[in-house]
Amino acid sequence: MSDTKETLRTSLLARRSALAPEDVRAASVAVAHAIRALPEWKNAREVLLYWPVRNEVDTRSLMVELWQRGATVLLPRCRRNHPGVMDIACVNGEHDLRPGMYSIMEPHQDRCPALEDFQPDLALIPGVGFDAAGYRLGFGGGYYDRLLAEPGMGDTLCIGLCHEFQRVKKLPVETWDKPVNLICSEKSICRI
Repeated sequence: MSDTKETLRTSLLARRSALAPEDVRAASVAVAHAIRALPEWKNAREVLLYWPVRNEVDTRSLMVELWQRGATVLLPRCRRNHPGVMDIACVNGEHDLRPGMYSIMEPHQDRCPALEDFQPDLALIPGVGFDAAGYRLGFGGGYYDRLLAEPGMGDTLCIGLCHEFQRVKKLPVETWDKPVNLICSEKSICRI
């Protein structure tokens, strides 16, 4: 891992940690509004989302909307004893969630079996930072790099969600990094 990546990660996480709850709420509402305006959102029948932690853009209102319209909601679950690997499971409501390995709410192991095949229409992807080419900076565990490389994700419209300050000009890129197709912040939505 490059020192540049680690320095940038530390800086962006510190800035995100310092956000006031009302600023996170306002940004999350603006991002959700922009996502709802996308034609791909309106037609999506299967969507992969994430449960927000540590001042990430909040996706929960979008989850509720998908459940209400009968769409399939997919969430990741960290695979125990397999660092960097996530399983994907279908979730029918918050009652299907429990705290996981990193205290992030994730699909309950007994209620939500891991899917062998999944091909979401849309995927909302968190990140510590995103650059103009769609590459993301995560926490460094490779979880989303592996997920985005899954065969079922090949035709998925991947949207990186972030606060505007998390958009950077250029990130150091590794050969395994997979870019997202759009980046959406509270200020803008950018198709790559």
